[in-house]
This record gives sequence, C-alpha cells and structure tokens, in this order.
Amino acid sequence: MSTAATSPPMRRITPPRRARPSEPPAAPPPAGGAVPAGDLDRIRAVLVDRGERADPSSVAAIMRTEGMVVSDASLAATVETLRQQSVGAGPLDPLLRSDGVTDVVVNGPDQVFVDRGDGLELSAVRFGSDDEVRRLAQRLAASVGRRLDDSVPFVDARLSDGTRVHAVLGVLADRGTCLSLRVPARRTFSLDEYEARGSIGSGGARLLRRMIARRVPFLVSGGTGSGKTTLLAALLGLVPACDRIVVVEDSRELAPAHPHVLRLEGRPPNAEGAGAVTLTDLVRQSLRMRPDRVVVGEVRGAEICDLLAAMNTGHEGGCGTVHANSAGDVPARLEALAALGGMSRAALHAQLASALSAVVHVRRERDGQRRVAEIAVLVRDPGSGLVESRTAVAFDRDGTSRLGPGAARLDEVLR
Repeated sequence: MSTAATSPPMRRITPPRRARPSEPPAAPPPAGGAVPAGDLDRIRAVLVDRGERADPSSVAAIMRTEGMVVSDASLAATVETLRQQSVGAGPLDPLLRSDGVTDVVVNGPDQVFVDRGDGLELSAVRFGSDDEVRRLAQRLAASVGRRLDDSVPFVDARLSDGTRVHAVLGVLADRGTCLSLRVPARRTFSLDEYEARGSIGSGGARLLRRMIARRVPFLVSGGTGSGKTTLLAALLGLVPACDRIVVVEDSRELAPAHPHVLRLEGRPPNAEGAGAVTLTDLVRQSLRMRPDRVVVGEVRGAEICDLLAAMNTGHEGGCGTVHANSAGDVPARLEALAALGGMSRAALHAQLASALSAVVHVRRERDGQRRVAEIAVLVRDPGSGLVESRTAVAFDRDGTSRLGPGAARLDEVLR
C-alpha cells in the first residue's frame, strides 16, 4: 500500500527571518528612545528607495518588515529623529532656537558647544557618528546650492534664515566633521539699549551720536564675536530718515532700524567656478545707486580700495567694520587688505588720511560682556606720511572715560 495515500498533506513552514550576513542582528531600541543608528540608516534607505516621507505609518511598516521592535515610544522617537535629520539643522535646531544663543559649534560627533553670551559651554547634544555630522553639513550646504565633499572639503555659506554656517569635513579635521553656526541677531538694539546694558557710558554714547550727526567716516574694529555688527547697526539707526543707506555685505547680517536701507550681498562662485559677485563689485555698483552713506558690513579684502575712493569723492558718513586686535592695529590691517587690491602702502595711507577720521574699537571680555573700549582718531604723521591711530577716549568697564593723545583731534572732527 502506498504511503503517500495515508500520509498527511505537507505544510510549508516559513523559517523566521534571519539577519542579513552583512548586518548585525537588530537590537531592541533603548527604552523610550529611537532605534540604534544602524537601524535608522536602514529605515532611511528604504524611505529613499520608495520615495516616501518619514510619517508614522510608513516608518512603522518598515520597522516591522526589518524585524525591529515597534512600540509607541520607539516609533515616535524614531520619526522625530528622522525628521530632525532631514530638515533644518537636525539635532542642533533646539540650540539654535534657544534665547540668547549666538553660536553653535560642533567638533566631531561627541562635542557640541553653545555660546549664550558667556563663552562656549558644552551641551548635552551628541551625534551618533561622524557620518551623521557629515550628512548634516552636506545637507545644509546643498540647501543653498553649495558643494561639500572630499574634493571641496569646506564651505562658508548663509542659510535662508540668515544663519551663517561654516563646515570642514573630517578629511581635514582630526576630530571629524566640524560645524560652526553663527545665529543672526533676532532683534536690533538701539544705542539707548546698548547704553542700558552697560556696553558704553553716557559720555561715550553722546560722542557716538555726534559722530553720526556730523557724518564722520569711521570703522568699528574688534575681534571675532566682539559685537562689531551689533554696534554698527545701532549707530546706523541714528542716521536721519531722509538719508539713503546702501549696505554691502559678504553675508547678510546688518539689519539697522532705518526706513531707507538697501542691502547688497556678495555671491560665491558656483560648482563650475563661475558666477561670483565680490564685495569690490558691489561697492562699485553701490556708488551708482545715489547713496547718502555707503556701508561695508565687514571690510575683509580688496574692496577697501573702492570704499576709500568713494569716501574721497563726496560720499560722506561712510562706515564699516574690520577685524583688528586694537584700534592701533587698524592702519596695518588696512595696509594688508589694500595690498590685495594692488594698492601700494603710500597710496593707501594717502587715501586713508582723507577718507577716514575715526575708529570705534569694541572688545569682548572674558565674562562675555561686549563693550566699547575706545574711540581713536586717524592722524597722518607729517614726517613719514603714514597714518597712525591715536586714542582719543578710552572707556573702563564701569563706564568712566579717560582722555588720550587724540582727544583734541576728535574735538576738531566733531566741531
């Protein structure tokens, strides 16, 4: 008798899903948190392949298909993590939105620092890996049409919300991909508020008001993060409403409270190396726009030649900012910048003597306070023909002032 006639029908048994040889077995997610970084990458890859958004239903389906444990807490955390990594600045968004934050810097995946005005402090934010930091940096660069990869491993750009981002990939930095984000000022301070914060005394504030009223051409000098742009915006708010201000910047930061401001912004070259618009180009264009005051947000290159030329051809009251360690260092700093534009040292000092009258130097103290440290005048030495910076008034932290060797010259300028 045939055994086939009496044997029960065979059932197909589906073996349990095994982890792919190239992948580690799926680990359960941390309690109340998103799934591990490797599983996030798998979910993200599937979403990209399918062209789907990271909504709860799609993510839950993928997690089940991939053999991951799905709970309400893990699903919510996973969806939020994927959302952060696909829009905005990812896990840095909460820091950038915090009140008082001026800078956020990332030194690789394990060190994220934030500056709330009192210096850099280590935050609790961490990245899962350097690849995660790199993806964020590349996405931020791509959002403004900039390239960031091993062939172009650094970028400096401004995001659509005004945040300035600088990125260096791990191929150049030993700690891994580094990010530096400068948060734009959420509001413009007036000089009255600047004074109320203790950044300048009442006597110094009166001098600055007189400089604006007398159309004195000047530069605001200081180190990185010292508050040059904040002070310049406050001073431009004192310009009479009938004046037309044309602001030229490499990256848009100045937003003075003034009814008639036009802002021109430079543009870097595209991926093919074409299409760049330099500050020198913009300064030349600004002179054809019937400006009452030409302002260069930050003098950092050959545009100083055109700015000085403009100030020597009837454009009074021009101003800008420049990086310098002290007011006394400003002439040497301008020499170096003018050399980039092909201007000789003698020509620079000849132009400088008649174009600029004063330097307002700001300083950031160790405790984070930003204040006006001194007002200096630019005076040409009759023997050498070189322009030097002489302190007219120096200000202590308590607001008291001390007259310097340039005090008489400042009084002449203001009269």
